[in-house]
Amino acid sequence: MRKENIKKFENKNYMNRDNKMKKDKKSNIKKGSSSKKEKVEEKITENKMFDDQIEGRNSVLELLESGKDINKIYVADGEHHGSIKKIIAIAKERRIVLVEIDKNKLNEMSQTENNQGVIAIVPPFEYCEVEDILENAKNKNEDPFVLILDGIEDPHNLGSIIRTAETAGVHGIIIPKRRAASVNSTVNKVSAGAVEHMKIARVNNINDSIKLLKDKGLWIIGTDGNTETNYFEQDFKGPIGIVIGSEGAGMGKLTKENCDFMVKIPMKGKVTSLNASVSAGIIMYEAVKQRR
Repeated sequence: MRKENIKKFENKNYMNRDNKMKKDKKSNIKKGSSSKKEKVEEKITENKMFDDQIEGRNSVLELLESGKDINKIYVADGEHHGSIKKIIAIAKERRIVLVEIDKNKLNEMSQTENNQGVIAIVPPFEYCEVEDILENAKNKNEDPFVLILDGIEDPHNLGSIIRTAETAGVHGIIIPKRRAASVNSTVNKVSAGAVEHMKIARVNNINDSIKLLKDKGLWIIGTDGNTETNYFEQDFKGPIGIVIGSEGAGMGKLTKENCDFMVKIPMKGKVTSLNASVSAGIIMYEAVKQRR
């Protein structure tokens, strides 16, 4: 009798162990499936972030008026008033494919916080060469006025700087390929479409580009809070390149060494630095004032 009880107990233990192993196996399969699903979702999200699309009414309108290629324009259902009406009219005139979709689906496509009911799908942004920027100045019979961004990482700052540069008459902007924001839908929207009218060179090495500009006769003016010269004491007339450092670290050591002059924006309050786009705007418009 005792032997039978022991046997029953052992059988019960084996069954419990088998059931546990089956559950663990199912759990692992489920986890693997979940992990696979997460990877697919990550890939979709990653691909979505690299789609070339322009969002917002002003940006899409600027894009249409610039005459650049547009693959397709998505408009939210029922959005046929105001500037959207103008966008639709120009798109039809240019025979661009127009697609009306549900507003929620449009929001799912969106890469920015506010698409304003319209998204344009475009070919990849066409960067230019540094020489194209100098040629732009030459064609306008003006001394080159170039902006060099040493590692601006925030696309909102980049977009804001491009917008100010376009209004200030800057002939072109140079940005690095690594550790810096590139032109995307956020940059375009923040720039209010100014991206479509600005020559932007994306280079492997900022300092090589600075040396090229110096060889072409440009004076390079850097910005640094620890220098002695105030920005309004500096001569910005003639062929110039203005360097704006990154949001946190500022300009790199080698970049500083390659500058001909360094200027600062004086700080009177307890906060000792300005947003990069604000600093760039102050310096650019000092140059505008002097170059009139």
